[in-house]
This record gives sequence, C-alpha cells and structure tokens, in this order.
Amino acid sequence: MEVQFKYRGREVTGTDVSFIRALIVQNPTASRRALSKKLCEAWNWVQPNGTLRDMVCRGLMLKLHRAGHIVLPPVRRVPPNPLARRTKPPSVTVETAPVRSLLKELRPLTFRQVRRTPDERLFNALIDTHHYLGYTQPVGAHLKYLVHARDGRLLACLSWSSAPRHLGARDRFIGWSAEARRQNIRFIAYNPRYLIFPWVEVPHLASHLLGQMVRVLNRDWQEVYGHRLYFLETFVDPTR
Repeated sequence: MEVQFKYRGREVTGTDVSFIRALIVQNPTASRRALSKKLCEAWNWVQPNGTLRDMVCRGLMLKLHRAGHIVLPPVRRVPPNPLARRTKPPSVTVETAPVRSLLKELRPLTFRQVRRTPDERLFNALIDTHHYLGYTQPVGAHLKYLVHARDGRLLACLSWSSAPRHLGARDRFIGWSAEARRQNIRFIAYNPRYLIFPWVEVPHLASHLLGQMVRVLNRDWQEVYGHRLYFLETFVDPTR
C-alpha cells in the first residue's frame, strides 16, 4: 500500500486512513481523546516505557481531519493550558550559610530526582529565586535533581529535558541526516537549568556535578522513560 505521508515517524497509508474512518463509525459517542487512545491501542503505538502515544496520535488525527481525509466529532472541551496561565513558584527559605571547602570534604554527593515528588515545588522555587533565567516548566520528557553534600546541605539544582529537535551545530557534530535525527532525537537530553547556589564556593564542583550526572541521569531516564541516553548537551552564555 502506497504511503500517503509520514507523521512523527509513522508512515500513514490509505489502509490506515480507512481503518481510522471505520473506528470513528464504530464509536459514534467517543470523544476525540477516546478515539486517539483506541487507535493507539489498535496500532500498539506506544512509547518505549509502554505509555500510549496519545498526544501524538491526536495530532495525527487532527491533521487528517483538517486535510479532509476523516471527520472527527466536535470538540467537547478545551482543557486549560497550564503553560499559558502559569503560577509562579512559591518562595522558600533555605540555609544560606557560606559553603567554602574542598570538594573531597563534601563527598559523596547525593543526587535526588524530585520530579513528581513533594520536593518538586522546592526545586521550582529555588530555580525561580536563584537562577538568572528564573523557572519555566520543561516541555516533554524531563527530570529534576537536588544535589546534597554528605552532611545534607543543599548545593545545586539541575534539570534535564527532551533535546531541541533542530540544532545545527549538534547535528553536524554527530553527523546524522534529517532522518537519523528524527529517529534518534529521543536519545539526547539537554540541560535547561543548572544552578549552583550563590553561597556555595567549591573548586571543581561544577564539572564534578556534570560528570556524575552522566551515570545518574542515564539510570533514572531508563527507569522512567524506558530507554537509555547516548548524549547530553548543555548551553553556555559566554557573556556570563
């Protein structure tokens, strides 16, 4: 069967379109969201961790609807956009006594992944208060870390997210084509926020944290998202 187009890595054929039409007819009372979940289940269209690719599937169905290939049921509800009306993280008070010592006196460091835990609010507030870019909610796959010294003192915060899809310097460095990038972009994570607190002055701490993150993040990413990472990327503002 001839491929009509590709959407987010999936080839869509005329047979696929006919199947979606039949699915809609067979479920006349289903919402758009329910239809997309049924289609994911029928196609076994899942993420590496087994979660349905519901949002991607919904985008495919909307594209087919707008092109006139299928007719979706009317929109029943427009969910609120949490990114459009974002609540500022609450302020927090933490110990700010100067930390001036050798790195070996603080080790071993503890990296705590706090996304979807009670301490996620603490992470958000610390970034918003002390990072020069403030806090913005990551989009896509992401994890957040608080780093503690062996005596429990907070030293740093780091977050890691899905990598930008198009980045010329990176793509040329790796040497992949547009198709290779599309297939493998999920194996890269980037570092949107990296904060060592202003009262922490420890030589070599910054590079040590990044080096340790390679091991810690790869383990946690596999546990949460079902696949490992092969590259991590960070961005530097040379004026700072």
